[in-house]
Amino acid sequence: MKTNISLGPSLRTDLAIEMRENLATRIGAEEDIPGVEMTVEQDDTYGVTVTWVEITDETGAKAMGKPIGNYITLESDTMKENDPEAHEEIVKILAHKLGCLHGLPKDATILIIGLGNRHVTPDALGPKVCDKLLVTRHLADVPLDVQGELRSLCAIAPGVMGITGIETAEIAKGIAEKIKPDLIIAIDALAARRTSRINATIQISDTGINPGAGMGNKRTPINKNSMGVPVIAVGVPTAYIIQIWNCQAKL
Repeated sequence: MKTNISLGPSLRTDLAIEMRENLATRIGAEEDIPGVEMTVEQDDTYGVTVTWVEITDETGAKAMGKPIGNYITLESDTMKENDPEAHEEIVKILAHKLGCLHGLPKDATILIIGLGNRHVTPDALGPKVCDKLLVTRHLADVPLDVQGELRSLCAIAPGVMGITGIETAEIAKGIAEKIKPDLIIAIDALAARRTSRINATIQISDTGINPGAGMGNKRTPINKNSMGVPVIAVGVPTAYIIQIWNCQAKL
């Protein structure tokens, strides 16, 4: 027997794992959620937990409030610590999971879009990542010893509509139509409902991203349908959402 589950419009979070946790609390952790599958892996060496949530059909999408697709979450408190060895291991796990979501030939071109406002600290993740990338697309015709070892990579930090007056998706689509990348990776700061996940969690998904969705903003999504090429979203929670419920109190 299928269970009708609805989160309602009041729950705000960018993390699929938190949506899944909320559902589990409502219907009981031991009961399966129709259209939602979840697996958990644990790396005890560095305390990395990898949770893979897959929304398989429209029933699950409606219950979760997210599109059909895969959502992989890496969690570890060592992300907040000055531990190079742990960070290196997390990078390897993240790279492996990215490959699981979308494989690419070595000659593929990847476009990185750093979403967010670089002038606002909690929203500056995307632009700051772009600042540290080694872009290589412009070196395609340059005879280098590293040729063949590095993918063709380009990046843009388009800013936010409040500064540019242009929808981020419009800028991204114009660039994608011009350079025709094989894959877009959109990087953005996320919003979470647990303070323990701030700067200690990475979520990647193959469903694209709706900029500002976790905070209740409505913007044009950046996904395969709108861009014309596959889109992987990578995000780190940097903002905490306080959930406010409608209630009546007697004084």
